Amino acid sequence: MSLGFRYVGQPVRRFDVDKVYGGALFASDIELPGMLWIKLVSAPYAHARIKRIDPSEALKIPGVVAVFTGEDFPYKVGIYAADRDVLARGKVLYYGHPIAAVVAESLDIAERAAEAIDAEFEPLPAVLSIEEALSPGAPVIHERLGEYRRASFINPVPGTNIANRVKLRKGDAQKAIGEVDVVVEETYRSDPQSHAYMETWAGAAAIRSDGTVEVWSSHQSPFAVRNLLAMSLGLPISKVVVHHLYTGGGFGGKAGLLLEHIPVLISMKLGGRPVFLQLNREENFYYMAQKPGFLFKMKTGATKDGRLVFHIGEYYLDAGAYADYTVNVIRSSTFMATGPYEIPHIHVDGYAVYTNKVPTTAFRGFGILELTASFEQQMDILAEKLGIDPIEFRLKNAVRPGVSITPTQEVLAEDAGDPAGVIRRAAELIGYHTPPQRSDEPWKIRGKGIAAAWKGPVQPPNAASSAIVKLNEDGSVDVLVGTGEFGQGTIIALAQIVAEELGIPVEKVRISPYRSTDLVPYTWQTVGSRGLYSDGQALVRALQDLKDQIKEVAARAFNVFKDEVEIRDGKACVSGKHGECISLERLALGYTFPSGETIHGPIIGRGSHVPSGTTYLDPETGKGNPKPFVTFVAGGVEVEVDLVTMQVRVLKAVLVTDAKIINPGLAEGQAYGGILMGIGLALKEAIGFDEIGALRNPSFLEYRLPRVEDMPVEMVFESLNVPQRNAPYGAKGVGELTALPWQAAIANAIYRAIGVRVKEYPITPERLLKAVKEQRPDIITELRKIMVGV
Repeated sequence: MSLGFRYVGQPVRRFDVDKVYGGALFASDIELPGMLWIKLVSAPYAHARIKRIDPSEALKIPGVVAVFTGEDFPYKVGIYAADRDVLARGKVLYYGHPIAAVVAESLDIAERAAEAIDAEFEPLPAVLSIEEALSPGAPVIHERLGEYRRASFINPVPGTNIANRVKLRKGDAQKAIGEVDVVVEETYRSDPQSHAYMETWAGAAAIRSDGTVEVWSSHQSPFAVRNLLAMSLGLPISKVVVHHLYTGGGFGGKAGLLLEHIPVLISMKLGGRPVFLQLNREENFYYMAQKPGFLFKMKTGATKDGRLVFHIGEYYLDAGAYADYTVNVIRSSTFMATGPYEIPHIHVDGYAVYTNKVPTTAFRGFGILELTASFEQQMDILAEKLGIDPIEFRLKNAVRPGVSITPTQEVLAEDAGDPAGVIRRAAELIGYHTPPQRSDEPWKIRGKGIAAAWKGPVQPPNAASSAIVKLNEDGSVDVLVGTGEFGQGTIIALAQIVAEELGIPVEKVRISPYRSTDLVPYTWQTVGSRGLYSDGQALVRALQDLKDQIKEVAARAFNVFKDEVEIRDGKACVSGKHGECISLERLALGYTFPSGETIHGPIIGRGSHVPSGTTYLDPETGKGNPKPFVTFVAGGVEVEVDLVTMQVRVLKAVLVTDAKIINPGLAEGQAYGGILMGIGLALKEAIGFDEIGALRNPSFLEYRLPRVEDMPVEMVFESLNVPQRNAPYGAKGVGELTALPWQAAIANAIYRAIGVRVKEYPITPERLLKAVKEQRPDIITELRKIMVGV
């Protein structure tokens, strides 16, 4: 897929090979002179008053430098709401809540000292589910909820466990109930799940002699960490420097302020001495926020000819003990409330709900994963009740760019993409209307399912990006951007854009994965599949600035007009004259005439980007434009249901997006990874809690991740390559989209295979068996006959 370009649209290989041979530097590799180790101490209750914490025995151990508790750090930190103590103060709010930090000369000493900490608690009633947290008389987790500093768009309900409430209103949904022929009312839910990134969190901090705070940590967005640290601790931004190293995966779980405040504050207490904190896998399950569990109630109506008319919803996300990103994730779920379909009447309320569980945060899809898992089942149920083919039903109601009014009441942009096209093509690739091949084993039944989704980055209107491009004396180019690199490969795609613009080999473009906030230009965050779109636009503008300077210098050297100069193959040439060219390396420091006169000096391009047309949203209706673009995707699967074991196997998965692709190899890798992640979320993965709020499975031995044998036998990825206006080479984000369709597509395929619908994720064998017994007990009888025959 060349798209007429030399580098853009080509599967250029990744150049971060240092990850393979062990040369890549991660936060866990940090070693600073005189560095001390931190070990956190956890609470054994989900909700309890702290009566005392006694560190005396720990302090007797040689090599222990200090023990800190929450009383040593009277700060409230947070991303959208400052509701979090540095270490628990007064109360613990979830099982595993850190109550103390031991600082020692080695990790071994710190671990032994942590075990010597003696603490006493007064247990309090805990709420461990959304329903419990919302029930009358439920214990209120945050008694001072109304006093917390928070973002203007966060609307908690003091005196309750509602961390944020979001409203979406379009048309008159209640009145429209009387205008439809079919109504479907269902509830969908999921357990909380894990990001399961490879690298557990690690972070170090030290204080320079001038008081500047330095942080090295495993994160996605260095400027977000810098700004949130400065705001939470009352520091000037100029006194906080955050270093971004390679990060071993994030999927949203390392998007904001994580645990960086702990080593920073401890270093401050110890006179600036470097300190280091690294979590093991079990600690990572407890101390790092997870993907929220959800409870989505939906009521949707349509006319008998298949037109969607109204949708009413109550969407709940389990925020856990602290707000973190989940209070914003629920905004995304709510404002994109009906998937890629046009519905004239919408009434949805979204809630982020506090519980006494591990906090939750952003996850790949940022609320659209939960929405798609629910609404795409709703679409199949409606289609069946109407007696309409599910594909035709989707196509009839798909939003139309340039025409449709979105849930937030803006006209969908003309260049928004091709929602109908991705649905149609996914159905073709999976052979939706062709009966699946029968298994040789009669107790294994096959079925096909499909789901569609849309997503745009939820970001503030001032979510800016910037870039600097520097031409070097050997004709190579250095690029400075604030883009986080945590495996997604954005910097490779950015390098391809530079190579294309200047006509130089991509190997001559250098974009370091290591960056510091005091050395690279500002980028808001690397989240929401916005990196290539936003940072790419800043880069294109920086390249245009660079090229303008090159042309200006070359024009004076050739004694021609600037518009007569063109840049090709790493040279500045006079248009139409093949022999009159100057290599870029000769222009890097300006141009020197034979007399010795030199003009211009070093050539450095600068560019910035801020999204145009995005707005704040009306708090009462949700009206406005929260996203600079949307990407559409559809996924289809063929599954095989084993009625003996109730195991579900995905035999084939197809994924179609409308996004224009810069690097097909990267996109294909994202697609296959997203497919396997989606299979795990649909069929296997769940964080379990016992009756006292402790995690049942805080390790990769117990948390059921998909394995190699869970990969479909066949996977297909296609892009329709619909160009996005005002985007770098028409490209837009697709990374998150690859994980969105699979939960609903698999649930729909199971239903088409055996006529059983499961509306709770993951669809484990236990849940499927329960659904079979409730909905299709005849299957059990038929299975017995089959097994007797065998």
